[in-house]
Amino acid sequence: MIKKIFLALLIIFGIAQFFNPEKNESTELLSSDLVVTEKPNDRIKAMLHNACYDCHSNHTNYPWYDRITPVNFWVQGHVDHGKGELNFSLWSTFSPKKKIHKLEECIELIEKGEMPLESYTIMHGDAKFDETEKKELLNWLQLVKIKHETTNLPM
Repeated sequence: MIKKIFLALLIIFGIAQFFNPEKNESTELLSSDLVVTEKPNDRIKAMLHNACYDCHSNHTNYPWYDRITPVNFWVQGHVDHGKGELNFSLWSTFSPKKKIHKLEECIELIEKGEMPLESYTIMHGDAKFDETEKKELLNWLQLVKIKHETTNLPM
């Protein structure tokens, strides 16, 4: 009986491998992208790509384990949720007020250690910020926020 149950589960698992979520793999860097419009230095750009862009842009670098169902649906759920909260690929399409608000949220979440997600940094060691990197990224985000606040003052 246990062998039959195990065999049935194995067959179901095998069939499930043929069903996959749609991938978030645009190869085009849009002119509306944060790194295009805000022009961070190479170090900040690398930090953003390593720690943020897999879930917060139109391009995800999928890990090897994403080829396994049901893990791929879990990963894609994180990506879809992240893009729903903030999509850096569409940065220049946001209103000035929304940009400032999203920058404030980014700063707060990074300061609290809530971003990048711990579940992400466990598998992506290069997404972890040391204190120097964290401070550098927060300073850059603050400067971008100030730039948008001062350029969008009421006349």
